[in-house]
Amino acid sequence: MARGISRRSGARLLLGGAAATSLVSRRAGAQALDKLIYQTGWRAQPQQGGFYQAIATGLYRQHGLEVEVRHGGPQADINTLLLSGRVDFIDSNLFSALNYARENLPGIAVAAIFQKDERVLLAHPGVGNDSLPALKGKPILISTAGRQSFWQWLKAKYGYTDEQARPYTFSLAPFLADRNMCMQGFVTTEPFALRAAGVDPVVFLLADHGFNNYQGLMMCSPKLVAAKADVVQRFVDATLKGWASYLGGDAAPGNALIKRDNPEMTDDKIAYSIATMRRYKLVEGGDAVRLGLGAMTAEHWRAFYTSMVDVGALPPGLAIDRLFSLQFVNKRVAML
Repeated sequence: MARGISRRSGARLLLGGAAATSLVSRRAGAQALDKLIYQTGWRAQPQQGGFYQAIATGLYRQHGLEVEVRHGGPQADINTLLLSGRVDFIDSNLFSALNYARENLPGIAVAAIFQKDERVLLAHPGVGNDSLPALKGKPILISTAGRQSFWQWLKAKYGYTDEQARPYTFSLAPFLADRNMCMQGFVTTEPFALRAAGVDPVVFLLADHGFNNYQGLMMCSPKLVAAKADVVQRFVDATLKGWASYLGGDAAPGNALIKRDNPEMTDDKIAYSIATMRRYKLVEGGDAVRLGLGAMTAEHWRAFYTSMVDVGALPPGLAIDRLFSLQFVNKRVAML
């Protein structure tokens, strides 16, 4: 367990809502559960731990819900799944959500699980690549999606060029084979894998350098919000309590489901991811400190959009306020 929160204190986080939960439980027992499908963009992992924890501990059922978590992979087009109505919610991020405005697509974010983006740049130690400015001109493995978002920001802020970008295919091999190679990654996964391969990388968390992208956005259709606001609220509340339990209490129930859905998730990998989420305050930092887990603010959305316009990643004049609703969050339902 990461330092700072004991299992006992994690349990206390949920006691404040015990009376409300009891009422919801009685209602759930008297009527059919509302069914929801939550689609992630990757295989089961601790970055989805709060959802699995809410399933495993019965939080969703206590809130009158039956929730299925479907996990994706590198080829999954989760936006198409949402737009076609095949799933109810997707795991998105602020930049991807802003593209809904650019393409005039129906979508709305109702909570932001990760207050800080997990994205990092990684470099080999001992070769002078010990700062982001030092990576100017160096070869960097960047995915196609990355080139359209944070790469634009890196070019504007640090003078990187497209000539130094190399295709990233989610393989560590090119990085391991060349000490001058740098690469993108997630702070919760790639550093662990590289250390297991014998390289202790230099890690640059982009969020700590100004890339203020919400991640883990819970996005659904505007129709769902309009027609079933109560269902959305119960889903958000139970999920946030699931995250408080997962990061602040005994994560074993959620981890058991994660390992069931993704056998490649070992105990060591899970422990590293949880500890890293806590260390960098990915979930409990930012606006969540004062507003509760899942917090969002209009100011954050607008500031990030402005920064993306400034670097040419998005066009000006988009109607972005329709992309998010604050009615379901900022109520301190779950705190860490």
